[in-house]
Order: sequence, then C-alpha cells, then structure tokens
Amino acid sequence: MAGQGNQNQGIKIAVVGDVHDQWEAEDGEALRHLGVDLVLFVGDFGNESVRVVRAIASLDIPKAVILGNHDAWYSASEWGRKRCPYNRKKEDWVQDQLDALGETHVGYGKLDFPELNLTVVGSRPFSWGGEVWKNIDFYEKRYGVTSFEESSSRIVEAANSAASDTIIFLGHNGPFGLGDRPDDPCGKDWEPVGEDFGDPDFADALAQTKHLGKSIPLVTFGHMHHHLRYTDDELRTCVAKSPDGTVYLNAASVPRIVQNGSDRLRNFFLVSLQAGVVSEISLVWVGKEYTVESEEIFYQRDEKALGETGFLTAANQVFG
Repeated sequence: MAGQGNQNQGIKIAVVGDVHDQWEAEDGEALRHLGVDLVLFVGDFGNESVRVVRAIASLDIPKAVILGNHDAWYSASEWGRKRCPYNRKKEDWVQDQLDALGETHVGYGKLDFPELNLTVVGSRPFSWGGEVWKNIDFYEKRYGVTSFEESSSRIVEAANSAASDTIIFLGHNGPFGLGDRPDDPCGKDWEPVGEDFGDPDFADALAQTKHLGKSIPLVTFGHMHHHLRYTDDELRTCVAKSPDGTVYLNAASVPRIVQNGSDRLRNFFLVSLQAGVVSEISLVWVGKEYTVESEEIFYQRDEKALGETGFLTAANQVFG
C-alpha cells in the first residue's frame, strides 16, 4: 500500500458510492487487489440492510463509513415507519447497523488515521438532502439535534477534535453550494428541476472548519445518482474544485455492479493524494481476476479542464 505515514508520499483512497444492496465478497477482494490505503463508504447500503452493513464492517481494510437515508428507511420518517417490515418494539435495525460499524461510522464524529496523517470527519448521517429540516423526531431522539445550526455545531466539534490538520469530509449527501443546475453534483434532477439540494449544515461546517485553519483536500459524498431522472442524454457532473483547492466528489455511480456478458463488473472511485493534495480521481470497473477493465479519469491536478465547472466561484463563496 502507498501510505507510509509521510504526507509527502502518495495515498490511494477508494470511495464506494451508494451500494443499494450491491456488495459481494468479491468487492473486498477487489479493494485488496487495488492496493488502497483507505476505503470511504458514502452510505445507502440498502433499506436498513443490517446484513450488508455487517459484511462491510468485517472488511479488514482501514475504512470510514457514513449511513444514508436508506439506512434509516423504516425509522426516520412517519412514512417509513408505516411500512416497517419488523416489530419496532423488539428490533432496531438502525442501531444494529451503528453497533456493527462502531467507531468506523463517522456521522457527527471523526476517525483519525495517524499512519496516513489525516482525519476523516463525518457530516450529518442519514441525510435526505435539501434546505428543509426533515425527520425532526428521529434526529432529536438519536442525536439531540433539532436544527441545521445544532447539526453544524456537531460536525465542527468533531473537526476541531481531529488529531490531524488534514481533514477529509465524508457525507451521504453533499454540501449546499454545489447545485442550481440539475446535473450539478448536488443539483435537484426531479421536477421542478434545478434546485440546490445540498445540506446547509454541511456547507456551514466546512466553512467554519476552514476558518479554523484546517486543510480540506477532499469532500466526498453520494445520494444524488449520476444517472439523471429527467433525461437519458447526460450524466451528473461528479467532480468540482473550489479555487481554494478543495475537491468535491459525488461517488454515487449506480448501479455499482453490472453484468457484462459472462463477467460482473464492480466500480470504485480512486482518489490519489500527494503531499496532502488531491492529484487524481478516476472511476475504475474491476472484472474477472480483479483486473481493471476500464478507467475514466475525472480529475487531474495539472489539467484545469478536468473537474472545473461554471459554478466553482459560487462554491468558493459558500465554502471559502
């Protein structure tokens, strides 16, 4: 593996997009063949799929995880509770997932990786996105949080306690400021299209953390799938970079496992860090015998045409 505890040396990070029940033993083996130093999971493992989460919790590679809206599908909202397939008085599948993940679940928390000279900080877990504070009872009962302001404070508190000054932020939904257009990383792609569906508390926490003097090379998340709901003619923009150097990655390439003839291909985003700065981001599809069957480069540090779009100035105003 690349990381050697020296920030001047390269670090290879895999980011696994929304899983939606597509996780197999071969995925863990593929990650080992890719030789990654760290794996980040953006959530949505299934509709409170304890089985999938336990399988990922058993993965023996350094990892950090955040749970998504589907991971509290039957618990967060009244709509979901009415459809719950289990006896909520006797079982709590949300808590079962949290217990399985332990410290690797970084929602409203952090996990230090001293051997890599970085800390992963989690934003608000179970996020559905948007500028309306949703699932009031769920967040108050689980976390004692009742507003975006209180949520932001929890995230900043975690960042402030990080052992490293280099922080990677991990969310399920991305921060507000990466939207407006439906094909933006956090743009609303259902009618009426075009609204920024990012998390305001996440954006505020990022801005406060930067003011603390922390370095944030990477912010990664999922939730808003690359395939747009209103058109088949284009895909979502998945990478953006603000002028202050932070790179934002939406990793929700769904489905993440596809059948290609007799072969099954599984995707992973690979992020390379050099001296604490993102140098390259690519999407790889791994096939038989764990070989990389295809690779698409989405960002390279020395190529301004990659990863830069027209809303970067607005993003810098939000996060700078």
